[in-house]
Amino acid sequence: KVEEVLTDGRRIITFRNGTKKEISADKRTTTISFFNGDVKKIMPDQRVIYYYADAQTTHTAYPDGLEVLQFPNNQIEKHYPDGTQEIVFPDHTVKRLYSDGFKETFFPDGTVVKVEKNGDKIVVFSNGQKEVHTAQFKRREYPDGTVKTVYCNGRQETKYSTGRVQIKDEEGNIILDKK
Repeated sequence: KVEEVLTDGRRIITFRNGTKKEISADKRTTTISFFNGDVKKIMPDQRVIYYYADAQTTHTAYPDGLEVLQFPNNQIEKHYPDGTQEIVFPDHTVKRLYSDGFKETFFPDGTVVKVEKNGDKIVVFSNGQKEVHTAQFKRREYPDGTVKTVYCNGRQETKYSTGRVQIKDEEGNIILDKK
């Protein structure tokens, strides 16, 4: 290895394989430039920033355990010490994955999707409509109070805001229409 001390106080160490390590004059910042193009920076606040040249991806590790990945397509992932992950997609959709298995996704149009660890899903649309999906049924709730439920056996039940109830069997035949 070759070590240089520059007039401004920086030290540069060059290794045989081409890797270079630069230490700032105040010894608080270290930059390692690897022969494959990767760059690792250790900052004064103890952040470690690693740039993967081939993947064009930056991984920042914070002293509190937070890790942030930035991808070339502008996707950003945050991995929190408690196991929670947050992904911000290029279209600004945000997905949060919690360590207990709960997931929620926020779409740019205002739609929110929440998925329980048992697989039950709730979709709240920006127009005020809401869908609930379970293993037993799918239900759509409308802003006017109308609720339409389709059961896994194909039976449909619609309760209108007027109080009217309509039930159809699995073939779509009306078996009850109470006004």
